[in-house]
Amino acid sequence: MNAKLHEAFQQHFLIGAAVNPRTIQAQRELLAYHFNSITAENEMKFERVHPTEDQYTFDAADQLVAFAKSNGMGVRGHTLVWHNQTSPWMFTNEDGSTVDRDTLLARMKSHIETVVSRYKGEIYAWDVVNEAVSDNGDELLRPSKWLDIIGEDFIAKAFEYAHAADPDALLFYNDYNESNPVKREKIYTLVKSLLDKGVPIHGIGLQAHWSLYHPAIDEIREAIERYASLGVKLHITELDVSVFQHEDRRTDLVAPTEEMLALQAERYKQFFQVLKEYSEHITSVTFWGAADDYTWLDGFPVRGRKNWPFLFDTAHQPKQSYWNVLEVAGS
Repeated sequence: MNAKLHEAFQQHFLIGAAVNPRTIQAQRELLAYHFNSITAENEMKFERVHPTEDQYTFDAADQLVAFAKSNGMGVRGHTLVWHNQTSPWMFTNEDGSTVDRDTLLARMKSHIETVVSRYKGEIYAWDVVNEAVSDNGDELLRPSKWLDIIGEDFIAKAFEYAHAADPDALLFYNDYNESNPVKREKIYTLVKSLLDKGVPIHGIGLQAHWSLYHPAIDEIREAIERYASLGVKLHITELDVSVFQHEDRRTDLVAPTEEMLALQAERYKQFFQVLKEYSEHITSVTFWGAADDYTWLDGFPVRGRKNWPFLFDTAHQPKQSYWNVLEVAGS
């Protein structure tokens, strides 16, 4: 049998995978063998667990937690407050008008208390606020209904409510393009401001949706060092390595080329060399999936196109990327 990923890195960090009710069946053996942490891909997001004001639907999320428990895995919670995939009722009154600040805060508090309390002691970390930093110019926070209605302190309030619901859970701010120098500084500024105010935030989640060419290794290293200087924990939360450049719009490939697989294997090796080097700060590394038979990158950003971003192929067999990552673990 091949070496278990999570055992290879047990001295360094947890090894996780994003899952859903379909993949915990289709990829059950692979997940149970190689991973010791899971994240719900979508099943703990607001619209899934709280579709209407008086209705919570935890069945799918409960399935994933039960799968983790039966296989001795930890669970990362994803996500409590996000501008996306939030049920529309949250922001409106019965007459369709926009709710006021106090109403939205009360609803946020109730949602966070209910969800976090349900899994208290079963989830070791939560992505409390997801993707609140703007990608545009000098703007710090992205426009959202949370920001419009509550104001900038919606982020601090979310962390306070989550901490009150489960004081033992690690609480993270999570974002993408985290190694881009401009956005890196915005994320740093946001988290530093929260820490300076005494907000109970314990870490930064680096999504790490990376590719064969971007970001540069030096940018990843600089981002890790910058965030670590705040004294917080770092988690790699959504790692995948797309085989396409962002501007590549091809749809004709039915399998990755040999060149793509070789470049991907080299990139994974470089990434894990850096992650291992900084493992005193990085305590969890989660792939946003487990094997190439299922990835959110299928059809995104190019409709109808397959992608192959993981260490295991569509038949769950190890790719060269897996062997390269193992080599890093043993070096």
